[in-house]
Amino acid sequence: MVRVASWNILCDFDGTISVEDVIDSLLDRFGRPGWEALEQDWRAGRIGSRECMTGQVALLELTREQLDEHLQGLWIDHAFPQFVARTRAAGIPMRVVSDGLDYAIHKILGRYGLDDLPLAANHLSPAATKDHWQLTSPFKAEGCRSGTCKCACVEQARGTGARTLLIGDGASDFCAADRVDFVFAKHRLIEHCRAAGIPYVPITGFEDALELLPRLLDGSLLAEHGHPRVAVAAN
Repeated sequence: MVRVASWNILCDFDGTISVEDVIDSLLDRFGRPGWEALEQDWRAGRIGSRECMTGQVALLELTREQLDEHLQGLWIDHAFPQFVARTRAAGIPMRVVSDGLDYAIHKILGRYGLDDLPLAANHLSPAATKDHWQLTSPFKAEGCRSGTCKCACVEQARGTGARTLLIGDGASDFCAADRVDFVFAKHRLIEHCRAAGIPYVPITGFEDALELLPRLLDGSLLAEHGHPRVAVAAN
């Protein structure tokens, strides 16, 4: 007898679940001079995202009340709650993996009753100076310049024996995309997957992901895209 292999899902937050990038929106409103130079250094490859984000967060100046008020104005993809419900009904574990801010992610997802989703992200906390903030990276890894090493998250997911789906949109997802079984890709991640020969489908949002999920689970999506690992396992 054969059965379809089980899956787990790793999902990016900023620009994937959320409509806009949280840290960018905060820097635009509350960032002191200098954050743009850090952004340019990161985009040029001179520094990693962890160094960039740590420096940028240190340049934020706002109260917790201002932070919470700002986060109230940020939204997620309208179909994401339904996607989570569908995966839970199917018994598929999902983990949010983000190079963003844990506090912001919990606050935003909490409005939708989804703050219980497992999360790997940078930790935001108040700094010693009033109305200033600091960043630590509990999910960093040796040799990785990201705040959250998504490749390490992939290795943990693969340790369960299940196949891994990555849903993402940008540069912080490139390394992880090289290591998973399949990708639902948005924006810059589409071109990366295409150029690297990674099995993927492009999506515009979670409405597309909802439509694709049954085909992922029954194995037809992997078969259609010629994944070298067959989507069934002997029982």
